[in-house]
Amino acid sequence: MTEYFQGITKIEFEGPESDNPLAFRFYQPDQVVLGKTMKEHLRFAACYWHNFCWPGADVFGSPTFDRRWQQPSNPLEMAKAKANAAFEFFSKLGVPYYCFHDTDVAPEGSSLFEYRNNFSEMVDILEQKQEETGLKLLWGTANAFSNPRYMSGAATNPNPEVFAYAASQISHAMEATKRLGGENYVLWGGREGYETLLNTDLRQERQQLGRMLQMVVEHKHKIGFKGAILIEPKPQEPTKHQYDYDVATV
Repeated sequence: MTEYFQGITKIEFEGPESDNPLAFRFYQPDQVVLGKTMKEHLRFAACYWHNFCWPGADVFGSPTFDRRWQQPSNPLEMAKAKANAAFEFFSKLGVPYYCFHDTDVAPEGSSLFEYRNNFSEMVDILEQKQEETGLKLLWGTANAFSNPRYMSGAATNPNPEVFAYAASQISHAMEATKRLGGENYVLWGGREGYETLLNTDLRQERQQLGRMLQMVVEHKHKIGFKGAILIEPKPQEPTKHQYDYDVATV
């Protein structure tokens, strides 16, 4: 198997006097503090998206990262290479958990059918990787905001087909999270909001969002997922008026 981070061994504790940039200075996983180990207090998780999906671009420029798992090739093979790189990174860093969006780990494809097949194949691989490394999934979620279909919302979209597509993504992501032993499932309404009321039916959109949240909880109980449902509030990202302004609002 290809080694992506060559010359880097597992990151270890070396103490506060260490000048090694690839060593922990204060974090000792097995040191007991107030009756618990640091590892129990600090349940670090490495995220899939910023670390392995972001191409190093901003709104003013093109991708700047030259990474082997991002080289042009078959999208599913790229996803498999990304998984190999990710779990090598997680293991060398020594984090106990990782987290992902569905389309971080699998190519979306050109249809719901392709999405389901790609995601299912990658969940098989992630399950195997977890067994090999002992890593656990802290939480999973669905990316219902990046694809252009969600320009006018996912749960709040005026097109019922888009609402249904988002619901399908969320259901598959939650089922994958359950299968992988995920401890939580996250909801972020990245496209659930508005810029102006001039073209927004506020009552309709809030009712739709509320129904989607109800469906998520219903599905959680239907499949027997024991993890918590977490809300990720962001007051003005990306729209001026986000419906998930804060947890209390949701």
